[in-house]
Amino acid sequence: MAKELLDYMQRELHSMHGLYGRVLDGLDDEQINRVPDGGKQNIAFSLWHYIRTEDNIIQFVMQRKPTVWMEGGWDSKFGLDSKAQGTGFSDDEALNFRMKGIDDFKRYMSDVFARTESYVGALSDDDVERKITVRPLGEMSVLQCLSGMCMTHGYRHLGEIEFAKGLVGLKGSSTGI
Repeated sequence: MAKELLDYMQRELHSMHGLYGRVLDGLDDEQINRVPDGGKQNIAFSLWHYIRTEDNIIQFVMQRKPTVWMEGGWDSKFGLDSKAQGTGFSDDEALNFRMKGIDDFKRYMSDVFARTESYVGALSDDDVERKITVRPLGEMSVLQCLSGMCMTHGYRHLGEIEFAKGLVGLKGSSTGI
């Protein structure tokens, strides 16, 4: 049963990663940093927050390896904090978050997704029940973490990005649905 769950997780993550790529097609720095009227954050914040979270969960929390963010010096390239990922940001911090270089960010995102898919593809049946600690949530299995912290969390932020695109007058992405 674990093998089927892992295969499912790998397919779903790959599909979700493709949607992230498509939702960003054609967006520039000005568009990703525009905050909708009355909004609390921009596309850049939701995007950065989720990709940084997936990077931290897969690389550091699950494997105890340096994140793609740290290894690639992406914090310096974007002029952003090396350890922050937006969790616990105040409304003002999220509202004022800005990112320059969406094309560079897409390269970072692609590297994170490739490492995630490689890691999940190499998991064994025994790995799915291995316990890990995710701060501040506590202990959970690798499978629970992949499902909650990556897939559910990732789809939630993908929906925010799609919605935010509409609020700032941009067309949504084609999902084939």
